[in-house]
Amino acid sequence: MNVKTDTKEKFHAITVIDPVLSATMTDEIGECLLPYLEKEASLPGRQVKNLVLILKNVKELDTVAAEKLVYIQQKFYETSASFVICELQKQVEEFLDNNGLLELMNVTPTESEAWDIVQMEEIEREMMDEEGF
Repeated sequence: MNVKTDTKEKFHAITVIDPVLSATMTDEIGECLLPYLEKEASLPGRQVKNLVLILKNVKELDTVAAEKLVYIQQKFYETSASFVICELQKQVEEFLDNNGLLELMNVTPTESEAWDIVQMEEIEREMMDEEGF
């Protein structure tokens, strides 16, 4: 799977270059995205686990690959990290919606809105920590 990575202050922006995410790529998807949950150990004093997945180049994905993205998103949220998908092509968004997967994903139209979600979730986690939840 070909990706472009851009590290920001609070998140990594991963742009998928490939036009198709297929079932045969599910292992690659996990191998590419899940290690970001472990990055904090290699960056002492700096915890950048949040991820924005930009799918603007993806014109087609299948159910198995989409389900893998849902699984990865759940793993991020289980470890108090954000995972936001943005810039879906119309046909990909319709495919996810028709298969009941879109409602399970944290999706925004633009990277800017994804960044806003990450910031809001960071603030929410900080508030929860302060209140002892």
